[in-house]
Amino acid sequence: MFYYTINEVTKLEILQEKHGDALFALTESGREYLSQWMPWAPDIKGAEDTKAFIRSTLKAFGNQGSLSCAIIYKEEVAGVIGFHEIDYRNKKTSMGYWLGEGFQGKGIMTEASRAFVQYAFNEIGLNRLEIRVGVENKKSRAVPERLGFMYEGTQRQVEVVNGRFIDHALYAILKEDWKG
Repeated sequence: MFYYTINEVTKLEILQEKHGDALFALTESGREYLSQWMPWAPDIKGAEDTKAFIRSTLKAFGNQGSLSCAIIYKEEVAGVIGFHEIDYRNKKTSMGYWLGEGFQGKGIMTEASRAFVQYAFNEIGLNRLEIRVGVENKKSRAVPERLGFMYEGTQRQVEVVNGRFIDHALYAILKEDWKG
């Protein structure tokens, strides 16, 4: 099992079915907020949908295709962070994340993202890491900006969220630029 301690109150654990009920409850309680930015939020109707997602992430992890972790803050599931498809040939991946509304503003996502960047560069030998976020999602954009990612441009109308097309801000960092 992948397990990483960030600090005395925050840790990362590979997503497992044991996280399913708590993760669904977090999704349910923040559905209105999450639906502004996450295209999957309306599709999660019950804990079984969350557990099916978790099983798919475990299968992808087993095939070395991705990594998804629960963010645990003070023993509560606070959100999710993960690498999308890992391209080992070209030594790159993209990263996504979300945090329950009540857990925001505590530095949790910045520290979880920092740990993931370090893991990408130091443990699995990647060279490039990208983060794409909704252009208007200021809180999510602040994470790569705090970590020194370079803004590389805007991708227009790349995702349908809540019935509308949204643009993404593309950020990236190279191993040689990472300050840790």
